[in-house]
Amino acid sequence: MLKLFHSPGSCSLASLIALEEAGADYEVVRMSTGAGDQRKAEYLAINSKGRVPALVTARGVLTETPAILAFVALTHPNACLAPIDDPFAFARCQAFNSYLCSTVHVAHAHKHRGYRWADDPAALAEMTRKVPETEAACFQLIEEEMLAGPWVLGEAYSVCDGYLFTLADWLEDDGVDPKAFPKVYDHRERVRARPAVRKVLAEQAA
Repeated sequence: MLKLFHSPGSCSLASLIALEEAGADYEVVRMSTGAGDQRKAEYLAINSKGRVPALVTARGVLTETPAILAFVALTHPNACLAPIDDPFAFARCQAFNSYLCSTVHVAHAHKHRGYRWADDPAALAEMTRKVPETEAACFQLIEEEMLAGPWVLGEAYSVCDGYLFTLADWLEDDGVDPKAFPKVYDHRERVRARPAVRKVLAEQAA
């Protein structure tokens, strides 16, 4: 059985959605990053990066959302969560998820975790101030060039969709109006309506 270390409200939601969509045999270890669970010795022994998600598999621990999403898709081919038979299309899937991980999530992180890059209070305040601008620029690019429609990669739902949903659901709290991006907003609400996503969100809120 797979074991996912997950903190509600974090990017690990994307991995949880993928596991549920795949019909995987998994269990969830609920953590609180706000309470610092990711820095406790017990978790650091599993993931020395001190971040979520971490997925414990029969072969070892996987970290980083794009890697976990690819693993879920590849190990559950019947769920059709990625174009695994087409190397170019699968690379496009990876490129999109990598952009979310390396750029969009980092833009968001400047609001709450500026301490990773600076100590000066003025610098931290400036990073926080700029989050709505930088995050909106990311989603404008997704809106105009990266969201094929109706799903990220086109006609088929994929692991990219749950990941985009996860990050798009942070927009309001980051001071960005999601309705400024009609395609992204419509996509977010259609993902939210999926049975697997409704189940995960209900369990997360419990």
